[in-house]
Amino acid sequence: MEVIHLNQRNLAQRWHVSEATLERWRSDGIGPKFLKLTGRVLYRLVDIEAYEEVCLSTSTRSAVAANVAA
Repeated sequence: MEVIHLNQRNLAQRWHVSEATLERWRSDGIGPKFLKLTGRVLYRLVDIEAYEEVCLSTSTRSAVAANVAA
């Protein structure tokens, strides 16, 4: 099984956020797991998809409750 990685720019484009936002999230411990290899930040696609799954909500009430519980 091939492991697919996205760099910071790719993930920022996927989620329509700035690269600075991803940098801040990493500093704050928010977002998907990431690798830092030789100064490069990489995200495994499997970790991105797992994080997206956790963030799924069916209403704003469930989204608030999930964030409070986390």
